[in-house]
Amino acid sequence: MSMTSPRWRPMTAADLAAVNAIAAQVHVAFPEDPAIFAERLALYPAGCFVLDREPDGIGGYVVSHPWRIAEPPALDTLLGRLPAPASTYYIHDLALLPQGRGLGAGAAIVARLLRHAVAAGLSNISLVAVSGSVAFWRSQGFDVMETQALAPKLASYGADARYMVCTAETG
Repeated sequence: MSMTSPRWRPMTAADLAAVNAIAAQVHVAFPEDPAIFAERLALYPAGCFVLDREPDGIGGYVVSHPWRIAEPPALDTLLGRLPAPASTYYIHDLALLPQGRGLGAGAAIVARLLRHAVAAGLSNISLVAVSGSVAFWRSQGFDVMETQALAPKLASYGADARYMVCTAETG
């Protein structure tokens, strides 16, 4: 096994079949229509990447975009357009196949997205942590934001879903 660092590259439309297959495997409890990923890629290609594990194919993906703080989009919902101005950089989904975990790939792409958020003029990055991923996100500098207004928005994401925010380092 090579010890090369994880290679994230920009997602293309040709990657969408693999992305949907990974989503179906990793997020069994949170199915989303293939149109969701296609729309996110079309709306904000600068926030969509795949973990390229040549010659084994794609081992994961991330989909992210500017959005509104404390207003996570409902699961399996088309956005239509991105807000302007945005008040957060939102990670819609980060998914890694089991063979892509434990290699630093998640931390590497989160660091890249934090830099991207700062470059885009956004002072924070947010997400909905699901399936027991809160500990991973805490290790990346995210904290749980709890407000009553968030409860209905999180309902579609499952009982353990937590909205989390990280302040982007601007210095």
